Amino acid sequence: MTLMSLVRRSLRQHALSSVVTIMSVGLAAGLTMSVFAINAQTYDAFTGGKVGFDAVLGARGSQLQLVLNTVFHLETSPGNIPWSLYKEISEDSRVTLAIPYAVGDNYQGYRIVGTTAEMFTKFTYREGQGFVLKSGGRVFDETKKEAVLGNYVAEKLGLAVGATFTPYHGLQFSEREKHRDEYTVVGIMEPTNGPSDRVLWIPIEGIFRMSGHVLRGGGTVYRPAPDAAVPEEHLEVSAVMLKLRNPQAGFLLSQKINQQGKVATLAWPIARVMSELFDRIGWVSRILTMVAYLIVVVAAGSILASIYNTMNERRREFAILRALGARRATVRRSPRPRSTSTETGASRCSRRTRACASRPRRSTCRPRHRSAGSGTPRPRTAPECPCGCPRSRP
Repeated sequence: MTLMSLVRRSLRQHALSSVVTIMSVGLAAGLTMSVFAINAQTYDAFTGGKVGFDAVLGARGSQLQLVLNTVFHLETSPGNIPWSLYKEISEDSRVTLAIPYAVGDNYQGYRIVGTTAEMFTKFTYREGQGFVLKSGGRVFDETKKEAVLGNYVAEKLGLAVGATFTPYHGLQFSEREKHRDEYTVVGIMEPTNGPSDRVLWIPIEGIFRMSGHVLRGGGTVYRPAPDAAVPEEHLEVSAVMLKLRNPQAGFLLSQKINQQGKVATLAWPIARVMSELFDRIGWVSRILTMVAYLIVVVAAGSILASIYNTMNERRREFAILRALGARRATVRRSPRPRSTSTETGASRCSRRTRACASRPRRSTCRPRHRSAGSGTPRPRTAPECPCGCPRSRP
């Protein structure tokens, strides 16, 4: 009988305890790996992932809030900046691409972002890779009430090309904030596995003319007329997404806008801005790491306790194996021999019994002797064979 046979039969006999031990070890290892993997992937997604833009220009305030609102579509907008600032930055030779954003509306809780067609014709979120529309779709016409949907939004809301929807004011869905405008879906994006998949994209002109909206780009309240052009001095945008010619351009623009200006904020570079977020919430990461280490310690303690209890319960079985000729190394490699120790001993005893049967018998045993203090003779029993059979030794 081989060592693996012993192990298999022992595991089969103690199936419940074996399964519980395996599951506890697997759960501990899985939880530990998950904590470290989620921590690392979250950090990489926010700080090292490709977002396509080098900087974000927005209202004066927190750079972190500006990035979260425009790049990841998670925060409220810090405010608006005049259209003239967008025109100025777009004409700067240090900027290769400037795309305006206008936010403030939603549909069923998913954000609506007003932008230009350049978002789909010139912007690349990875090197050489821009937004691609699914078959049958096209980019919206900037003069019409049309929309392009992210893949995730389209799947969750069940919208297809040709479907219509009505926007709601604000970033949180509320039936009381419904606009009167109706938009038609003309395109659905291929999955990008990024924040853009959760956005409904419409022409920025639609945000300007949305029912209930007013413009304050010129310092006064202006309500656009339905069929009249909106003067540029009244226009305003939530942010401007920038692609820069080189890192030096970002440094110079940051010096000019953040330190010398008082109207706007330039979030550059985006990865550095997001790393500040993790510096602020670093205690959360440390707690998760401590939990992971604690799980490892608890799992190791449970395994050691299980091994200790098993050894104590099986000392007699190990002694039997040693008595039957098993080596120390064999006993150490056999974690659970209870189910086969008796069988192994019986098989060896059987072989020894057959060996004894082949030996010649003595014709007689030794003479009987008398018990002390008695006149009655008592027969003397023959010594037992090492295997246990009542044979006399030769």
